Amino acid sequence: MGKVTGFLEIDRSTAKYQPASDRIRHSREFTIPISDAEVGRQAARCMDCGIPYCHGDTGCPVHNQIPDWNDLIYNDDWQEASDNLHSTNNFPEFTGRICPAPCEEACTLNLENSPVAIKTVEQAIADKGFEQGYIVPMPSTTKTGKRVAIVGSGPAGMAAAQQLARVGHDVHVFERETRAGGLMRYGIPDFKMEKHHIDRRIEQMEAEGVTFHYGVNIGVEKKAKDLVAEFDAVLLAVGAEKPRAAGIPGGDLSGVYDAMPFLVQQNRRVGKEAIENAGWPSEEIFAGGKRIVVVGGGDTASDCVGTSFRQGAVDVTQMDIRPQPPEKEDKLTVWPYWATKMRTSSSQAEGASREFAAATLEFVGKDGKLIGVRCARVDEKRKPIAGTEFIIKADLAFIAIGFSGPLEETFVKELGTDMDTDKRGGRSMSADDKGYKTSVDKVYTAGDVRRGQSLVVWAIREGRQAARAIDLDLMGKTDLPR
Repeated sequence: MGKVTGFLEIDRSTAKYQPASDRIRHSREFTIPISDAEVGRQAARCMDCGIPYCHGDTGCPVHNQIPDWNDLIYNDDWQEASDNLHSTNNFPEFTGRICPAPCEEACTLNLENSPVAIKTVEQAIADKGFEQGYIVPMPSTTKTGKRVAIVGSGPAGMAAAQQLARVGHDVHVFERETRAGGLMRYGIPDFKMEKHHIDRRIEQMEAEGVTFHYGVNIGVEKKAKDLVAEFDAVLLAVGAEKPRAAGIPGGDLSGVYDAMPFLVQQNRRVGKEAIENAGWPSEEIFAGGKRIVVVGGGDTASDCVGTSFRQGAVDVTQMDIRPQPPEKEDKLTVWPYWATKMRTSSSQAEGASREFAAATLEFVGKDGKLIGVRCARVDEKRKPIAGTEFIIKADLAFIAIGFSGPLEETFVKELGTDMDTDKRGGRSMSADDKGYKTSVDKVYTAGDVRRGQSLVVWAIREGRQAARAIDLDLMGKTDLPR
């Protein structure tokens, strides 16, 4: 905990944003950090709450020891706080920026709607760690002679690679794209997390002995079965890339796209990479001067909104089939779990119109091009209500309703791993969260490809736990934490 009476004396305060009129003019991060002294004050609010739900599965999948490093920051011990934070989370500067902070929802002070500013403190610790040189490569002093291949360099693959390299394995990461990070680099906009944060972690990992192979599409340039033959263990951490099918008439019109190609193209622009890439539409998707409709109510939809504004869209409407949630949740029935309540993202606050309880019935076109989106209000069963139809004029529409699993017509099919199907028809690789083993010998899986689309913090957890399982299987024992 921090100061014994801190939560009584100090009001909650978090980092502020640049005004929307300023931040939409660039693609950089726009959070204005608070001072070290104020970070200390916010850490002081952590109370002796008895059972800190913030760092159990309820609040933090990687089990960050939040009360411990809040106390360390309150006592101005930034280096020890950094070491403590990194003992559970390989990349706190990622989660401090893009995690939705279920830890704050689970905070005891959230019963009074003023949780400890955990996410703000976490990001401050990570950034200070780099600034002061606390975060350095930690190469193993011994080598095991075992070789591990990791397919995919998103947060799960990165976390597993770092853990395995630090205990002496020869780790090789195979990445289809030209740079590491997976959809954390190519799917999440720079205004939420600039990519130099990923780059410096890659430099650290390379200094720890991890070898990255870029532009290698496993199953195309290199067969997955050859990879299994060459290495002692193979971890598949390729994410869940397959867009969930919307089944909306008119989806083949020019101007209607899945969300990810739009976001990937923009991230390539900002990163000064070529937009064209195998597997994504080659035509340029640009929102400047256009009317935009985004179908979906999640983070990816919000990212499409913010990206559209930065490209100069003249109007952005976001469609959400769910009813408008209440401003505040019923704490006694929800806490410490994630609550359904009215939330407005920074992108939505930049001027988007939001339509709740509205179904997207059809994309309307003329001469093969999108001109509008036909919608209707829905009842409590999410069925369209007769007589409530309306049309929103649109030049571009982005479908952002989630992902249904990995791309199966790839090395997934080649290896023939068992697959699980969820109640929505989504598919994922079969493996439990203890051994992370697939049905194929020497092959493991972790992250979204195993559990379905989820948060970066869950991917880091799975990567760490899969690394422990692999080390245990290869060596018969392990010192890696679970």
